[in-house]
Amino acid sequence: MKRYNRDLRIAGGKLQTAKAVTRIRRARDFGLLSTREVILKQSQRLDHLAHEYLGNSRLWWVLAALSDIGWGMQLPAGTIIIVPNEMGPIQAIVG
Repeated sequence: MKRYNRDLRIAGGKLQTAKAVTRIRRARDFGLLSTREVILKQSQRLDHLAHEYLGNSRLWWVLAALSDIGWGMQLPAGTIIIVPNEMGPIQAIVG
């Protein structure tokens, strides 16, 4: 869990990952988050997408949570990844 505590963009570095994942998934299920779908290409990983779309590769777990993926960063091409349109609502949910 220590690797998540270093991410100051989420909850001031006080993130409890399991609870955060549950909150993010509930918000998604209730339509509280604006998201888009991205289809994973060959050799892309979640940390690469997190860097591209969220500006921080360490936020790969947010994409995993939204996409109902376990903790693997490398997935097969064609996997649909759910990406939040903005991080503000995610920070409010997790905080």
